[in-house]
Amino acid sequence: MSSGGSLKKMELCKMYHLCILVALSLSVAVANRAIKPPHILLVVADDLGWSDVGFHGSKIQTPNIDQLASEGVILDNYYVMPICTPTRSALLTGMYPIHTGLQHLVLFPSSPYGLSTNFTTLPQKLKESGYATHMVGKWHLGYNKWEITPTYRGFDTFYGFYNGQEDHYSHKVLDILDLRDNEEPVRDLDGTFGTFAFAERAKKVIESHNSSAPLFLYMAFQNVHIPLQVPKRYSDKYSFIDNEDRRTYAGMVDILDEAVGNITQAMKDAGLWEDTLMVFTTDNGGWHNHGGFNWPLRGEKTTLWEGGVRGVSFVHGNMLGRRGEKCEGLMHVTDWFPTLVNIAGGTLDQAPTPLDGMNLWNTISNGDPSPRKEILLNIDVEPQTENSFRKLSTDIYEGIALRAGDMKLLLSVPNASWYKPPELGGDSSMRQYTPFDKNDRLGWFQDGAKTTGGTLQVALYNITADPTEHDDLSEKLPDVVKEMKERVQDYMKGVVPPPTKTKDPKALIKALEEGIWTPWQD
Repeated sequence: MSSGGSLKKMELCKMYHLCILVALSLSVAVANRAIKPPHILLVVADDLGWSDVGFHGSKIQTPNIDQLASEGVILDNYYVMPICTPTRSALLTGMYPIHTGLQHLVLFPSSPYGLSTNFTTLPQKLKESGYATHMVGKWHLGYNKWEITPTYRGFDTFYGFYNGQEDHYSHKVLDILDLRDNEEPVRDLDGTFGTFAFAERAKKVIESHNSSAPLFLYMAFQNVHIPLQVPKRYSDKYSFIDNEDRRTYAGMVDILDEAVGNITQAMKDAGLWEDTLMVFTTDNGGWHNHGGFNWPLRGEKTTLWEGGVRGVSFVHGNMLGRRGEKCEGLMHVTDWFPTLVNIAGGTLDQAPTPLDGMNLWNTISNGDPSPRKEILLNIDVEPQTENSFRKLSTDIYEGIALRAGDMKLLLSVPNASWYKPPELGGDSSMRQYTPFDKNDRLGWFQDGAKTTGGTLQVALYNITADPTEHDDLSEKLPDVVKEMKERVQDYMKGVVPPPTKTKDPKALIKALEEGIWTPWQD
Protein backbone atom coordinates (compact mmCIF):
# COMPACT_ATOMS: atom_id res chain seq x y z
CA MET A 1 0.00 0.00 0.00
CA SER A 2 1.32 3.47 -0.86
CA SER A 3 2.27 5.95 1.84
CA GLY A 4 -0.62 8.14 0.66
CA GLY A 5 -3.09 5.29 1.16
CA SER A 6 -1.74 4.60 4.64
CA LEU A 7 -2.02 8.24 5.56
CA LYS A 8 -5.61 8.35 4.34
CA LYS A 9 -6.43 5.22 6.34
CA MET A 10 -4.92 6.75 9.50
CA GLU A 11 -6.96 9.92 9.00
CA LEU A 12 -10.13 7.85 8.59
CA CYS A 13 -9.33 5.97 11.81
CA LYS A 14 -8.79 9.23 13.65
CA MET A 15 -12.09 10.58 12.36
CA TYR A 16 -13.83 7.35 13.35
CA HIS A 17 -12.45 7.48 16.89
CA LEU A 18 -13.29 11.18 17.12
CA CYS A 19 -16.89 10.41 16.13
CA ILE A 20 -17.03 7.69 18.79
CA LEU A 21 -15.72 10.12 21.42
CA VAL A 22 -18.23 12.78 20.39
CA ALA A 23 -21.07 10.25 20.47
CA LEU A 24 -20.01 9.02 23.90
CA SER A 25 -19.76 12.58 25.18
CA LEU A 26 -23.22 13.36 23.88
CA SER A 27 -24.57 10.17 25.44
CA VAL A 28 -23.06 11.09 28.79
CA ALA A 29 -24.47 14.61 28.52
CA VAL A 30 -27.93 13.27 27.71
CA ALA A 31 -27.72 10.73 30.53
CA ASN A 32 -26.60 13.39 32.99
CA ARG A 33 -29.45 15.62 31.87
CA ALA A 34 -31.88 12.73 32.32
CA ILE A 35 -30.76 11.88 35.85
CA LYS A 36 -30.22 15.47 36.98
CA PRO A 37 -32.93 16.30 39.52
CA PRO A 38 -35.36 18.85 38.09
CA HIS A 39 -36.23 22.15 39.67
CA ILE A 40 -39.61 21.77 41.38
CA LEU A 41 -42.25 24.50 41.49
CA LEU A 42 -45.09 23.45 43.79
CA VAL A 43 -48.02 25.88 43.55
CA VAL A 44 -50.93 25.64 45.99
CA ALA A 45 -54.03 27.76 45.42
CA ASP A 46 -56.25 28.35 48.45
CA ASP A 47 -59.98 27.44 48.25
CA LEU A 48 -59.99 27.28 44.45
CA GLY A 49 -63.24 25.72 43.21
CA TRP A 50 -63.48 22.89 40.69
CA SER A 51 -65.45 25.04 38.26
CA ASP A 52 -63.34 28.18 38.69
CA VAL A 53 -60.59 27.56 36.12
CA GLY A 54 -60.88 27.86 32.37
CA PHE A 55 -59.88 24.28 31.63
CA HIS A 56 -62.95 23.16 33.61
CA GLY A 57 -65.21 25.49 31.65
CA SER A 58 -65.25 28.59 33.86
CA LYS A 59 -66.06 32.05 32.56
CA ILE A 60 -63.30 33.33 34.83
CA GLN A 61 -60.19 34.05 32.78
CA THR A 62 -57.21 31.82 33.63
CA PRO A 63 -55.11 31.86 30.42
CA ASN A 64 -51.76 31.11 32.07
CA ILE A 65 -53.08 28.23 34.15
CA ASP A 66 -55.03 26.89 31.17
CA GLN A 67 -52.00 26.90 28.88
CA LEU A 68 -49.80 25.16 31.44
CA ALA A 69 -52.50 22.55 32.04
CA SER A 70 -52.99 21.95 28.31
CA GLU A 71 -49.24 21.47 27.82
CA GLY A 72 -48.98 19.05 30.73
CA VAL A 73 -51.11 16.37 32.36
CA ILE A 74 -54.42 17.30 34.01
CA LEU A 75 -55.22 15.19 37.07
CA ASP A 76 -58.89 14.36 36.74
CA ASN A 77 -59.29 11.87 39.61
CA TYR A 78 -57.23 13.68 42.24
CA TYR A 79 -58.29 14.22 45.86
CA VAL A 80 -57.36 16.62 48.65
CA MET A 81 -58.74 17.18 52.14
CA PRO A 82 -61.82 19.38 52.63
CA ILE A 83 -60.06 22.17 54.56
CA CYS A 84 -56.69 23.92 54.76
CA THR A 85 -54.56 22.51 57.59
CA PRO A 86 -55.26 18.82 56.90
CA THR A 87 -54.38 19.19 53.21
CA ARG A 88 -51.13 21.02 53.90
CA SER A 89 -50.07 18.45 56.48
CA ALA A 90 -50.81 15.62 54.02
CA LEU A 91 -48.94 17.42 51.23
CA LEU A 92 -45.76 17.95 53.24
CA THR A 93 -45.63 14.58 55.05
CA GLY A 94 -47.25 12.00 52.77
CA MET A 95 -49.43 10.99 55.73
CA TYR A 96 -53.19 10.93 56.14
CA PRO A 97 -54.20 13.54 58.74
CA ILE A 98 -55.68 10.76 60.91
CA HIS A 99 -52.05 9.69 61.40
CA THR A 100 -50.75 13.15 62.33
CA GLY A 101 -53.66 14.23 64.55
CA LEU A 102 -54.58 17.09 62.21
CA GLN A 103 -57.80 15.67 60.78
CA HIS A 104 -60.23 17.86 62.73
CA LEU A 105 -60.90 21.50 61.83
CA VAL A 106 -57.92 23.80 61.23
CA LEU A 107 -55.29 25.52 63.32
CA PHE A 108 -56.35 28.84 64.85
CA PRO A 109 -54.16 31.79 65.90
CA SER A 110 -54.12 30.53 69.49
CA SER A 111 -53.82 26.79 68.80
CA PRO A 112 -50.97 25.54 71.06
CA TYR A 113 -49.82 22.80 68.68
CA GLY A 114 -49.04 22.14 65.02
CA LEU A 115 -47.47 19.57 62.73
CA SER A 116 -45.38 17.39 65.01
CA THR A 117 -41.62 17.33 64.52
CA ASN A 118 -41.91 13.53 64.58
CA PHE A 119 -42.77 13.78 60.89
CA THR A 120 -40.18 14.44 58.19
CA THR A 121 -41.32 17.10 55.73
CA LEU A 122 -40.98 17.23 51.96
CA PRO A 123 -38.39 20.06 51.99
CA GLN A 124 -36.31 18.15 54.53
CA LYS A 125 -36.23 15.16 52.19
CA LEU A 126 -35.42 17.33 49.17
CA LYS A 127 -32.52 18.96 51.02
CA GLU A 128 -31.03 15.48 51.38
CA SER A 129 -30.95 15.41 47.55
CA GLY A 130 -29.13 18.74 47.36
CA TYR A 131 -32.09 21.06 46.81
CA ALA A 132 -32.24 24.71 47.78
CA THR A 133 -35.66 24.99 49.43
CA HIS A 134 -37.80 28.12 49.65
CA MET A 135 -41.35 28.83 50.76
CA VAL A 136 -43.53 31.83 49.95
CA GLY A 137 -47.05 32.36 51.29
CA LYS A 138 -49.32 30.55 53.75
CA TRP A 139 -47.97 28.08 56.33
CA HIS A 140 -50.98 27.14 58.54
CA LEU A 141 -49.22 24.20 60.19
CA GLY A 142 -48.58 25.79 63.57
CA TYR A 143 -46.23 28.29 65.16
CA ASN A 144 -46.65 27.99 68.94
CA LYS A 145 -42.93 27.09 69.03
CA TRP A 146 -40.20 28.18 66.64
CA GLU A 147 -39.25 24.57 66.00
CA ILE A 148 -42.45 23.93 64.04
CA THR A 149 -42.19 27.03 61.81
CA PRO A 150 -41.03 26.79 58.16
CA THR A 151 -37.32 27.62 58.52
CA TYR A 152 -37.01 24.87 61.15
CA ARG A 153 -38.89 22.34 58.99
CA GLY A 154 -36.62 22.21 55.98
CA PHE A 155 -37.01 25.56 54.23
CA ASP A 156 -33.90 27.67 53.66
CA THR A 157 -36.07 30.78 53.47
CA PHE A 158 -39.65 31.73 54.25
CA TYR A 159 -41.64 34.80 53.25
CA GLY A 160 -45.27 34.71 54.29
CA PHE A 161 -47.66 34.26 57.19
CA TYR A 162 -48.24 31.60 59.82
CA ASN A 163 -52.04 31.63 60.16
CA GLY A 164 -54.85 30.46 57.89
CA GLN A 165 -55.82 33.84 56.47
CA GLU A 166 -55.03 37.51 56.77
CA ASP A 167 -56.23 40.80 55.37
CA HIS A 168 -54.80 40.92 51.84
CA TYR A 169 -53.74 44.58 52.25
CA SER A 170 -52.86 45.12 55.93
CA HIS A 171 -51.52 41.55 56.40
CA LYS A 172 -53.21 41.42 59.78
CA VAL A 173 -55.23 38.74 61.57
CA LEU A 174 -57.63 40.10 64.22
CA ASP A 175 -55.89 43.44 63.65
CA ILE A 176 -52.47 41.99 64.52
CA LEU A 177 -49.72 41.65 61.91
CA ASP A 178 -48.85 38.22 60.49
CA LEU A 179 -46.13 38.61 57.86
CA ARG A 180 -42.48 37.55 58.04
CA ASP A 181 -39.28 37.47 56.06
CA ASN A 182 -37.72 34.34 57.55
CA GLU A 183 -38.19 35.09 61.26
CA GLU A 184 -38.24 38.88 60.97
CA PRO A 185 -41.52 40.84 60.94
CA VAL A 186 -42.36 42.67 57.70
CA ARG A 187 -43.90 46.00 58.68
CA ASP A 188 -43.61 48.06 55.49
CA LEU A 189 -46.17 46.43 53.18
CA ASP A 190 -49.41 47.88 54.58
CA GLY A 191 -51.54 48.66 51.53
CA THR A 192 -49.76 46.23 49.18
CA PHE A 193 -51.99 43.38 47.97
CA GLY A 194 -50.50 40.16 49.31
CA THR A 195 -50.40 38.15 46.08
CA PHE A 196 -48.36 40.89 44.40
CA ALA A 197 -45.82 40.79 47.24
CA PHE A 198 -45.66 37.00 47.23
CA ALA A 199 -45.14 36.81 43.46
CA GLU A 200 -42.43 39.46 43.67
CA ARG A 201 -40.60 37.53 46.40
CA ALA A 202 -40.85 34.34 44.35
CA LYS A 203 -39.25 36.17 41.41
CA LYS A 204 -36.38 37.31 43.65
CA VAL A 205 -35.85 33.74 44.89
CA ILE A 206 -35.70 32.53 41.28
CA GLU A 207 -33.40 35.32 40.08
CA SER A 208 -30.92 34.79 42.93
CA HIS A 209 -30.88 30.98 42.67
CA ASN A 210 -27.55 29.31 41.93
CA SER A 211 -28.53 26.96 39.12
CA SER A 212 -25.80 24.48 40.02
CA ALA A 213 -28.24 23.16 42.64
CA PRO A 214 -31.83 22.11 42.02
CA LEU A 215 -34.49 24.53 43.28
CA PHE A 216 -37.61 23.66 45.27
CA LEU A 217 -40.05 26.57 45.49
CA TYR A 218 -43.22 26.02 47.50
CA MET A 219 -45.56 28.80 46.36
CA ALA A 220 -48.53 28.72 48.74
CA PHE A 221 -50.89 31.50 47.65
CA GLN A 222 -53.60 32.94 49.90
CA ASN A 223 -55.73 33.63 46.82
CA VAL A 224 -58.60 32.90 46.60
CA HIS A 225 -59.25 32.53 50.34
CA ILE A 226 -61.35 35.08 52.22
CA PRO A 227 -61.40 37.93 52.98
CA LEU A 228 -62.81 38.74 49.55
CA GLN A 229 -60.62 41.64 48.49
CA VAL A 230 -59.21 42.66 45.13
CA PRO A 231 -58.02 45.78 43.29
CA LYS A 232 -61.03 47.17 41.41
CA ARG A 233 -59.43 46.82 37.96
CA TYR A 234 -59.55 43.04 38.35
CA SER A 235 -63.16 42.72 39.49
CA ASP A 236 -64.21 45.20 36.79
CA LYS A 237 -63.34 42.54 34.19
CA TYR A 238 -66.31 40.55 35.50
CA SER A 239 -69.03 43.20 35.40
CA PHE A 240 -71.27 40.58 33.75
CA ILE A 241 -71.50 38.77 37.11
CA ASP A 242 -74.35 40.25 39.16
CA ASN A 243 -73.27 38.86 42.53
CA GLU A 244 -70.67 41.12 44.15
CA ASP A 245 -68.92 38.38 46.13
CA ARG A 246 -68.60 36.20 43.03
CA ARG A 247 -67.33 39.17 41.02
CA THR A 248 -64.67 39.92 43.64
CA TYR A 249 -63.73 36.25 43.84
CA ALA A 250 -63.38 36.13 40.05
CA GLY A 251 -60.96 39.05 40.23
CA MET A 252 -58.95 37.18 42.86
CA VAL A 253 -58.73 34.15 40.57
CA ASP A 254 -57.59 36.53 37.82
CA ILE A 255 -54.75 37.82 40.03
CA LEU A 256 -53.79 34.24 40.92
CA ASP A 257 -53.49 33.41 37.23
CA GLU A 258 -51.45 36.54 36.56
CA ALA A 259 -49.07 35.65 39.41
CA VAL A 260 -48.61 32.13 38.05
CA GLY A 261 -47.74 33.63 34.67
CA ASN A 262 -45.23 36.05 36.22
CA ILE A 263 -43.51 33.33 38.24
CA THR A 264 -43.20 30.92 35.32
CA GLN A 265 -41.89 33.77 33.15
CA ALA A 266 -39.28 34.54 35.81
CA MET A 267 -38.13 30.92 35.65
CA LYS A 268 -37.85 31.18 31.87
CA ASP A 269 -35.86 34.41 32.13
CA ALA A 270 -33.51 32.75 34.64
CA GLY A 271 -32.94 29.77 32.36
CA LEU A 272 -34.59 27.34 34.78
CA TRP A 273 -37.90 26.57 33.12
CA GLU A 274 -36.77 23.88 30.68
CA ASP A 275 -35.60 21.79 33.64
CA THR A 276 -38.56 22.53 35.91
CA LEU A 277 -41.36 20.23 37.01
CA MET A 278 -44.40 22.26 38.03
CA VAL A 279 -47.21 20.91 40.21
CA PHE A 280 -50.39 22.96 40.62
CA THR A 281 -53.05 22.02 43.17
CA THR A 282 -55.84 23.51 45.22
CA ASP A 283 -56.00 22.71 48.94
CA ASN A 284 -59.77 22.05 48.92
CA GLY A 285 -62.91 22.93 47.02
CA GLY A 286 -64.53 26.35 46.70
CA TRP A 287 -67.04 27.78 49.18
CA HIS A 288 -70.17 29.24 47.62
CA ASN A 289 -70.86 31.62 50.52
CA HIS A 290 -67.47 33.15 49.75
CA GLY A 291 -67.63 33.20 45.97
CA GLY A 292 -66.17 29.77 45.05
CA PHE A 293 -68.04 27.05 43.16
CA ASN A 294 -67.50 23.40 42.27
CA TRP A 295 -70.34 22.89 39.79
CA PRO A 296 -71.45 20.31 38.78
CA LEU A 297 -69.96 18.50 41.76
CA ARG A 298 -71.93 18.15 44.97
CA GLY A 299 -70.90 19.95 48.12
CA GLU A 300 -68.03 22.34 48.77
CA LYS A 301 -65.21 23.23 51.14
CA THR A 302 -65.58 21.66 54.64
CA THR A 303 -67.47 18.65 53.21
CA LEU A 304 -66.41 15.18 52.10
CA TRP A 305 -68.63 15.37 49.02
CA GLU A 306 -66.80 15.63 45.69
CA GLY A 307 -67.07 19.41 45.67
CA GLY A 308 -65.00 19.57 48.85
CA VAL A 309 -62.31 17.01 48.08
CA ARG A 310 -61.93 16.57 44.32
CA GLY A 311 -59.14 18.99 43.55
CA VAL A 312 -58.09 21.13 40.62
CA SER A 313 -54.59 19.97 39.69
CA PHE A 314 -52.12 19.49 36.84
CA VAL A 315 -48.44 18.72 36.25
CA HIS A 316 -46.21 20.45 33.70
CA GLY A 317 -42.63 19.77 32.63
CA ASN A 318 -40.35 18.44 29.91
CA MET A 319 -39.65 15.29 31.87
CA LEU A 320 -43.25 14.14 31.40
CA GLY A 321 -43.53 11.14 29.11
CA ARG A 322 -46.80 12.47 27.69
CA ARG A 323 -48.37 15.89 27.19
CA GLY A 324 -51.78 17.35 26.62
CA GLU A 325 -53.62 14.46 28.30
CA LYS A 326 -55.74 13.75 31.34
CA CYS A 327 -54.70 11.33 34.05
CA GLU A 328 -57.72 9.30 35.15
CA GLY A 329 -55.87 7.24 37.75
CA LEU A 330 -56.74 7.66 41.43
CA MET A 331 -54.39 10.08 43.20
CA HIS A 332 -54.32 11.74 46.62
CA VAL A 333 -52.51 14.79 47.97
CA THR A 334 -50.34 12.49 50.15
CA ASP A 335 -48.87 11.05 46.94
CA TRP A 336 -46.86 14.18 46.17
CA PHE A 337 -44.40 13.40 48.97
CA PRO A 338 -43.11 10.04 47.66
CA THR A 339 -43.57 11.06 44.01
CA LEU A 340 -41.45 14.20 44.29
CA VAL A 341 -38.83 12.59 46.55
CA ASN A 342 -38.47 9.82 43.95
CA ILE A 343 -38.12 12.35 41.11
CA ALA A 344 -35.46 14.15 43.12
CA GLY A 345 -33.45 10.95 43.40
CA GLY A 346 -34.03 10.66 47.12
CA THR A 347 -34.94 7.72 49.32
CA LEU A 348 -37.82 7.27 51.72
CA ASP A 349 -35.83 5.30 54.29
CA GLN A 350 -36.02 8.04 56.93
CA ALA A 351 -39.59 9.08 56.23
CA PRO A 352 -42.38 8.03 58.59
CA THR A 353 -43.38 4.48 57.86
CA PRO A 354 -45.60 3.36 56.46
CA LEU A 355 -46.35 6.36 54.28
CA ASP A 356 -49.94 6.75 53.18
CA GLY A 357 -48.78 8.35 49.93
CA MET A 358 -47.65 6.37 46.88
CA ASN A 359 -45.22 7.14 44.07
CA LEU A 360 -47.50 7.91 41.13
CA TRP A 361 -44.92 9.24 38.68
CA ASN A 362 -45.41 6.46 36.11
CA THR A 363 -49.15 6.98 36.28
CA ILE A 364 -48.84 10.72 35.72
CA SER A 365 -46.02 10.65 33.21
CA ASN A 366 -46.70 7.50 31.20
CA GLY A 367 -50.35 6.76 31.80
CA ASP A 368 -49.67 3.52 33.68
CA PRO A 369 -52.54 2.21 35.86
CA SER A 370 -52.53 3.86 39.26
CA PRO A 371 -51.14 1.67 42.04
CA ARG A 372 -53.60 3.40 44.34
CA LYS A 373 -56.81 1.39 44.72
CA GLU A 374 -58.40 3.39 47.53
CA ILE A 375 -58.24 6.76 49.25
CA LEU A 376 -59.28 7.51 52.81
CA LEU A 377 -60.83 10.96 52.41
CA ASN A 378 -61.07 11.45 56.17
CA ILE A 379 -62.29 10.11 59.49
CA ASP A 380 -63.55 13.03 61.55
CA VAL A 381 -66.34 12.04 63.93
CA GLU A 382 -67.52 13.17 67.32
CA PRO A 383 -65.78 11.12 70.02
CA GLN A 384 -67.86 8.43 71.64
CA THR A 385 -66.16 8.62 75.03
CA GLU A 386 -66.16 11.67 77.24
CA ASN A 387 -62.39 11.73 77.76
CA SER A 388 -61.14 10.88 74.26
CA PHE A 389 -60.50 14.53 73.42
CA ARG A 390 -62.07 17.85 74.31
CA LYS A 391 -64.49 19.41 71.86
CA LEU A 392 -64.27 23.03 70.79
CA SER A 393 -67.54 24.90 71.21
CA THR A 394 -67.75 25.46 67.45
CA ASP A 395 -66.97 21.90 66.44
CA ILE A 396 -68.49 20.61 63.25
CA TYR A 397 -67.47 17.11 62.22
CA GLU A 398 -66.96 16.16 58.58
CA GLY A 399 -67.80 12.50 59.06
CA ILE A 400 -66.14 9.65 57.15
CA ALA A 401 -65.52 9.02 53.47
CA LEU A 402 -63.63 6.29 51.62
CA ARG A 403 -63.04 6.01 47.87
CA ALA A 404 -62.30 2.46 46.69
CA GLY A 405 -62.03 1.91 42.97
CA ASP A 406 -65.16 3.36 41.39
CA MET A 407 -67.09 3.45 44.66
CA LYS A 408 -67.30 6.07 47.38
CA LEU A 409 -68.77 5.46 50.81
CA LEU A 410 -69.92 8.32 53.06
CA LEU A 411 -70.80 7.82 56.73
CA SER A 412 -72.18 10.36 59.22
CA VAL A 413 -71.66 13.30 56.88
CA PRO A 414 -73.60 16.59 56.94
CA ASN A 415 -75.77 16.59 53.86
CA ALA A 416 -74.97 18.94 50.98
CA SER A 417 -76.39 20.36 47.81
CA TRP A 418 -75.18 21.42 44.35
CA TYR A 419 -74.30 25.07 43.76
CA LYS A 420 -74.25 26.60 40.29
CA PRO A 421 -72.23 29.80 39.75
CA PRO A 422 -74.47 32.88 39.35
CA GLU A 423 -73.02 33.67 35.90
CA LEU A 424 -74.34 30.26 34.79
CA GLY A 425 -77.79 30.93 36.19
CA GLY A 426 -77.27 29.66 39.73
CA ASP A 427 -79.02 31.05 42.80
CA SER A 428 -76.29 32.65 44.88
CA SER A 429 -78.68 33.21 47.80
CA MET A 430 -78.70 29.48 48.70
CA ARG A 431 -76.90 28.81 51.96
CA GLN A 432 -75.36 25.73 53.47
CA TYR A 433 -73.87 25.36 56.95
CA THR A 434 -70.47 26.92 57.53
CA PRO A 435 -67.94 25.34 59.92
CA PHE A 436 -68.51 28.09 62.49
CA ASP A 437 -72.30 28.38 62.29
CA LYS A 438 -73.87 25.53 64.26
CA ASN A 439 -77.38 26.99 63.94
CA ASP A 440 -77.25 26.44 60.19
CA ARG A 441 -75.83 22.95 60.31
CA LEU A 442 -78.79 21.02 59.01
CA GLY A 443 -77.96 21.59 55.35
CA TRP A 444 -79.92 20.18 52.48
CA PHE A 445 -81.91 16.96 52.06
CA GLN A 446 -81.68 15.35 48.65
CA ASP A 447 -82.45 12.03 47.00
CA GLY A 448 -84.52 10.74 49.93
CA ALA A 449 -81.28 10.34 51.87
CA LYS A 450 -81.41 8.46 55.17
CA THR A 451 -80.69 11.11 57.79
CA THR A 452 -80.76 11.76 61.48
CA GLY A 453 -81.21 15.50 61.78
CA GLY A 454 -78.95 16.96 59.10
CA THR A 455 -76.51 14.07 59.07
CA LEU A 456 -76.48 11.50 56.29
CA GLN A 457 -75.78 8.20 58.04
CA VAL A 458 -74.76 6.16 55.01
CA ALA A 459 -74.53 6.74 51.25
CA LEU A 460 -72.74 4.96 48.41
CA TYR A 461 -71.95 6.32 44.95
CA ASN A 462 -70.28 5.02 41.82
CA ILE A 463 -68.12 8.08 41.22
CA THR A 464 -66.95 6.96 37.79
CA ALA A 465 -70.53 6.64 36.52
CA ASP A 466 -72.01 9.31 38.79
CA PRO A 467 -69.35 11.95 39.63
CA THR A 468 -72.03 14.43 40.77
CA GLU A 469 -73.29 12.05 43.47
CA HIS A 470 -76.98 11.93 42.60
CA ASP A 471 -77.71 8.18 42.75
CA ASP A 472 -77.28 6.67 46.23
CA LEU A 473 -76.59 2.94 45.79
CA SER A 474 -76.31 1.99 49.45
CA GLU A 475 -79.59 0.01 49.52
CA LYS A 476 -78.91 -1.64 46.16
CA LEU A 477 -75.38 -2.74 47.04
CA PRO A 478 -75.36 -3.69 50.74
CA ASP A 479 -72.41 -6.06 50.29
CA VAL A 480 -70.27 -3.23 48.95
CA VAL A 481 -71.30 -1.03 51.87
CA LYS A 482 -70.40 -3.81 54.32
CA GLU A 483 -67.00 -4.40 52.74
CA MET A 484 -66.12 -0.70 52.68
CA LYS A 485 -67.27 -0.25 56.28
CA GLU A 486 -64.86 -3.01 57.26
CA ARG A 487 -62.03 -1.08 55.57
CA VAL A 488 -63.04 2.01 57.53
CA GLN A 489 -62.86 -0.02 60.74
CA ASP A 490 -59.32 -1.05 59.81
CA TYR A 491 -58.38 2.61 59.44
CA MET A 492 -60.12 3.47 62.72
CA LYS A 493 -57.64 1.28 64.58
CA GLY A 494 -54.79 3.60 63.60
CA VAL A 495 -56.44 6.98 64.23
CA VAL A 496 -54.34 9.44 66.22
CA PRO A 497 -56.85 11.58 68.19
CA PRO A 498 -56.61 15.36 67.70
CA PRO A 499 -54.77 17.15 70.52
CA THR A 500 -56.72 17.76 73.72
CA LYS A 501 -55.33 21.28 74.01
CA THR A 502 -57.74 24.20 73.82
CA LYS A 503 -56.83 27.67 72.60
CA ASP A 504 -54.06 29.30 74.61
CA PRO A 505 -54.74 32.93 75.68
CA LYS A 506 -50.99 33.47 76.01
CA ALA A 507 -50.78 33.52 72.22
CA LEU A 508 -52.85 36.70 72.04
CA ILE A 509 -51.01 38.28 74.97
CA LYS A 510 -47.67 37.66 73.27
CA ALA A 511 -48.99 38.90 69.92
CA LEU A 512 -50.21 42.15 71.45
CA GLU A 513 -46.85 42.64 73.19
CA GLU A 514 -44.85 42.03 70.00
CA GLY A 515 -47.28 43.58 67.54
CA ILE A 516 -47.21 40.37 65.49
CA TRP A 517 -48.41 36.80 65.85
CA THR A 518 -45.34 34.98 67.09
CA PRO A 519 -44.27 31.76 68.87
CA TRP A 520 -45.13 32.07 72.54
CA GLN A 521 -44.01 28.78 74.09
CA ASP A 522 -40.43 27.85 75.01
